[in-house]
Amino acid sequence: YRKVLSNNCKEGGKNVYSPKRQACRPSPPRGLRLSISQGEFSATVGSNVTFMVYLDNGDSLRTSIQLDFGDGIKITYSNLSRTDDGIKHIYRTTGIYRVTASAENSYGSDSSTLFLHITSPVERVYLSAPIVAIRGKEANLTAVVWPSHTRTLTFFWWFDNSSEPIITLEGSISYTFQTEGKNKVTVQVASGSTIMQDSKVITVKEFFRSLLLSFSPALDEHNPDIPEWREDIGRVVRTALSQVSGVPDDQLLVSLYPGLPTTAELFILPDEHTSSEHKRRSEEALETISDIFITALNQGLIQFELKADIRIIVYMTQQTLAPLVDSNSIHSGSAMLMLLAVVFVGLAAFFIYKFKRKIPWIHVQTEDSHEKDSEVISTVGQNDNMSKVKLSEFSSPKELMEKELEARNRG
Repeated sequence: YRKVLSNNCKEGGKNVYSPKRQACRPSPPRGLRLSISQGEFSATVGSNVTFMVYLDNGDSLRTSIQLDFGDGIKITYSNLSRTDDGIKHIYRTTGIYRVTASAENSYGSDSSTLFLHITSPVERVYLSAPIVAIRGKEANLTAVVWPSHTRTLTFFWWFDNSSEPIITLEGSISYTFQTEGKNKVTVQVASGSTIMQDSKVITVKEFFRSLLLSFSPALDEHNPDIPEWREDIGRVVRTALSQVSGVPDDQLLVSLYPGLPTTAELFILPDEHTSSEHKRRSEEALETISDIFITALNQGLIQFELKADIRIIVYMTQQTLAPLVDSNSIHSGSAMLMLLAVVFVGLAAFFIYKFKRKIPWIHVQTEDSHEKDSEVISTVGQNDNMSKVKLSEFSSPKELMEKELEARNRG
């Protein structure tokens, strides 16, 4: 004979010799523990993760075990003995998963939880930020990460000469620049032991003017969609704009957007030597320069050579909604008056159209206008071959400003 002791309940062993196995007293499960065989609470996407389940007290043969992996998948075992070799699972996406083990029998239940970080190596980081921002107004910055991650990255934002970063768990942030000039922004992305970063230089001004640009389709065929290529093309376009208009390079910035079709935005900056006292005059100068660029772009005068036999023409697609950013109460009041005027004219036109049959003189006038319309149309048709105005016929920005100052002095 030999001494037989129970291997799954501490209080069940008796100091007796018996050829039969001693049964445990029925009890609820207690001391359920969940761990990972590798000993770490992180793993990479697509790797096998082995979970280990232990029960300190309870009848393991009559206690069912359920494991919830946190990704929508659950598995249940009839007793604990079936999990001796561990429970393996593969996660397909990054994230932080709540993994829960539950033990239950007819006398009670117990549970244990751990949090598992599933990560993947960061291959590339791109900081999406405006190259021009308004002083005193929020600018939105976004760190684009490849491949995309969910809640497993830490972002460190460094602004200009700051000694401490701003730390976020999200890949976007809003920041307000308080001083004019060039400000360097750097974002660092930490994934496990890997850290990658990208930087941008943002020009901060009190106001500016901007135009959206498009290009000949041939440029799309040679667009590798990488930051270095976009920066090179931006410098080439800026040089072409400066040569045609005579505007200095330091007042122009061209930023190409990622993706296809190739598009860009032209930023016209105020002269750095203009004092705050001449702000209004500087705004008018930007309007004049913008009109010159619009004329040149519409006439296809802005071109550059991509290769020996390929020339790219730059066009203006549309004007940005608020190109001159300098909002104050006067502008707001003018916009409100303009809106009310438009509404009033619309109501008047609707009233006249609705009740014109009851007003004889309006009806007669309308008939006369139809006859005049046909005459006007025929006249316009005869002048279709009008010569286009060339950019060389326009005065330079400097000459326009001198003429304007001379007119004001006379007044």
